[in-house]
Amino acid sequence: MEATTKARKEARILVFVVFLLGMLLGGVGNHLWGARVWGETQPAPAIKRVPGQFIAVMTQRLQLTPDQQKQFESMLDDTKTKLANLYGPVDQERDRIRMENRGRMRAVLTPEQQVQFDEVLKELGPPANTHH
Repeated sequence: MEATTKARKEARILVFVVFLLGMLLGGVGNHLWGARVWGETQPAPAIKRVPGQFIAVMTQRLQLTPDQQKQFESMLDDTKTKLANLYGPVDQERDRIRMENRGRMRAVLTPEQQVQFDEVLKELGPPANTHH
């Protein structure tokens, strides 16, 4: 009986080791297959949109002259102005709709919940504009 228990224990350990090796080999195989079939395994890191960084990156990578830098800056300023003019009315309408919805939400809350609701909104801060 003791031999049977020992054999079962060894069998369990063997099954676990085979399972673990299978997972490891599968992961490595998937990684290698993905690198071969799809090319790069990791996408290149994106350039973060920090004011002024776009011009700096373009200047470095494209070897922009000072005149080209000024032209790029002028084009970006022009684009910002056009986008502000385009989205300004939409932003105002979005804000009106958001405030209307908050009022409807507050209407179903108790006075205590309304205080908490207002605190949560303050903690969340203003919503980010997603289109510019």
